[in-house]
Amino acid sequence: MVLIVDSGSTKSDWVLMNNGERHSFSTMGLNPYFHDEDTVYNAVHGNTGLNEASLKVERVYFYGAGCSAPHLNDVIRRGLKRLFINAEISVDHDLTACAYATYQGAPSISCIIGTGSNSCYYDGKNVSEVVPALGYILGDEGSGSYFGKKLLSNYLYHRLPEDISDVLKNELGLTKDLIVERVYMTPNANVYLASFMPFITRFAEHPYIQEMVFEGFRHFIDVHVCCYSNYREVKTHFVGSIAQIFEKQLIAACASLDVQIGSIIRKPIDGLVSYHENHLKLQKS
Repeated sequence: MVLIVDSGSTKSDWVLMNNGERHSFSTMGLNPYFHDEDTVYNAVHGNTGLNEASLKVERVYFYGAGCSAPHLNDVIRRGLKRLFINAEISVDHDLTACAYATYQGAPSISCIIGTGSNSCYYDGKNVSEVVPALGYILGDEGSGSYFGKKLLSNYLYHRLPEDISDVLKNELGLTKDLIVERVYMTPNANVYLASFMPFITRFAEHPYIQEMVFEGFRHFIDVHVCCYSNYREVKTHFVGSIAQIFEKQLIAACASLDVQIGSIIRKPIDGLVSYHENHLKLQKS
């Protein structure tokens, strides 16, 4: 049995491959910047299907947000090894998963727009970056946490349109004290900020939201796509629910900066599994 995992900060998608069959599971997102070894183990152990299959799993390929350095990857690896005791475990960055999932046979730029955001260049052999991902405080342009932060700060600054502001106040009961406590005194502030994306999607046709999303995407592209010297010559792929939901704004933002769009997909897991199936077949042949 082989287990393929794509993990963001909010949710992890797991696919168990067994003799041509695929079984899908989901858990909370696992990010070594925010979660320790115990959290990793408890999240996976708490999933009945993964727990039942654990002793039969021979290989785990885990790709996750925050898995960008050996000491961070070891946090995930140790947590997984406590459950998948018979498995060889590989931990890599979610950008690598994004590159594998969107590769179409030619060099391209692949972007993640989820709770956080990032980009890479993949030539079919090597995954490379030009600018780093700086996380939700310094970076994550165009992401769920980015838009959540924009929404809440403008709400507190009284700069939102009245109809949007009234819903935040009267339906959600948001106050400055509540927001400050969740952002500054509670773990996983990035996930809290990104949790406002369903609310933003609710107002997707509102001119204010359309402009905010367009500008956020344009900011992301300017920083994370235009940094590649050949960005006008190659296609740029996007993965993530935010990219798909606001596809119209993303296409407009790309057009404004002469970026060629390749694919826009909600989840990379299907493409990632297909990549591994082909890769494993090549290894065996």
